Formats: sequence, structure tokens, C-alpha cells
Amino acid sequence: MTMELEKYYNKFCEDKRLTRKYGQVEYITSMKYIHEYLGNNKKAKILDVGAGTGRYSVQLANEGYDVTAVELVKHNLGILKSKGSTAKAFQGTALDLSRFSENTFDMTLVFGPMYHLYTLEDKVKALQEAKRVTKPSGVILVAYCMNEYSVLTYGFKENNIRDCIENGKLTDDFHVISEPKDLYDYVRIEDINKLNEEAGLRRIKIIAADGPANYMRQVINAMDEETFQVFLNYHFSTCERPDLLGASAHTLDILIKESSEEDAVIEAKEVELLD
Repeated sequence: MTMELEKYYNKFCEDKRLTRKYGQVEYITSMKYIHEYLGNNKKAKILDVGAGTGRYSVQLANEGYDVTAVELVKHNLGILKSKGSTAKAFQGTALDLSRFSENTFDMTLVFGPMYHLYTLEDKVKALQEAKRVTKPSGVILVAYCMNEYSVLTYGFKENNIRDCIENGKLTDDFHVISEPKDLYDYVRIEDINKLNEEAGLRRIKIIAADGPANYMRQVINAMDEETFQVFLNYHFSTCERPDLLGASAHTLDILIKESSEEDAVIEAKEVELLD
């Protein structure tokens, strides 16, 4: 699997995607919610798991945050390190964050790994590792590729739907069946809900990170700046609507690591002492 990802990302430029206008929608939206949940904590420690070429980790480090990046693909890691930011960068996988102690980070970003994990067990393990290294009451943001976007674009728009059905790539209810050779896995909201339940994480909110932007690439790329800003305003006003989530190309699940019962007892005692 690592070899397949290496070959893919040696050719695919994630930075370029996120700086095109249609890709900026996802990036700007994700950064908006990152800043919202960082709040005024300028000393926050952030872990970026599956950091790619550092689009998020480098920017956050440049803003003064203590950022650590983990990336599986050597090519991406080399680009990240070449940017000269203060972000600490390591090669590693979302399935094994053992280099980090429990309860280390205030915020953990898992923006790439879920695209390339194909079993329930691996996805849950990635969430559990993110949970382990995040502080109690810390926030974990997880990105997913959504099923309906794949069916509508690759299946119907690009006229591959009959081949997909004949080759067993779709269930009877049109859920994509992915393998490592396909490079990307696609989920529905109910799949994400099950993962959170298995990992013991509570959702704060889930958003459509890019809404309809990926369906409108050429239209959005051709917009002037004023029209693009109007589109962003529209997107921000609708990206949390439950009826629009599943059709987005990407969703961003915002989770909280709740304090353990032991922590809750300690906190209760501290409150009693203060009283």
C-alpha cells in the first residue's frame, strides 16, 4: 500500500489542488473551523497526521502554533521539510503514533489517512491513536471522502457506472467498495457515525468541507474574486446543514476527546475545593 501511495503522490500535487479556487473552498473552510476550535489558545500543541506536503501544518506553524506533522509518503515529507517552517516533521502512519505520549496535543488533525484506509478496523485504530495522543477535552478533526460524490462523478458523469456495477465495485444500494489499488475509500455519514461509536469519540459537529465546489470546478475557477467571496458566504451559510452533508466531496468531522471518569472525579473535587 505504501508503494502505491508513493507512486501516486510522486505525481499528484496536493498543494496545487488546495490552491486552485475550487480547492481553496475546502482549505479555507477547514482553516476556519481549526481556528474556531483553537480559540484563544496561542500555545496550543497541534498534531497533523497525514500532513501531506504541509498545507495545514506549515501555515499553522507560521502562525506561531507548536505543530508536529506526521506523513507516510517520503516525497510529500521532503516537500514539507523544504518549506522551512518550525513544524516538526516525521515519517509515520496514522495506525501507529507510538512515538507520542498519551494526552500530548490540544488538537489533532487527521485530514488524509481516512482516504487511504479500507477496513473498519484500520479506521477505528487510526481514530483511537488520534484519541490517545490528544489531551482530555482536546479536539480531533477528521476528513473523509464521501460516497455519493464518487458515484455521481466517476460513476455517472464520467460514464463508468455500468463497469463499476459489473466489476463488483458497488453494492446494491450504490455504496463504493474500495481496495488499496483504488487508492481512495468512500464513506457515508452512517459509516462515520459507526467509526466514532467504535472509537468512543463524541461529535461536536460535522460539516461539508467543500459543499458543491468539486461539482463546479470550472465554474468556480473562472469566478472573479468578488463572486468567489459571495460563493464562500453561501457555502459557510450551508455547510453545516444535515441535508447537504452526504453529497459533499469531503466532510470534516469535529470530535472531542471527553475526559475519563477519573478526570471527571478530580475536576469535581477541584470545584468543591474552590467552593
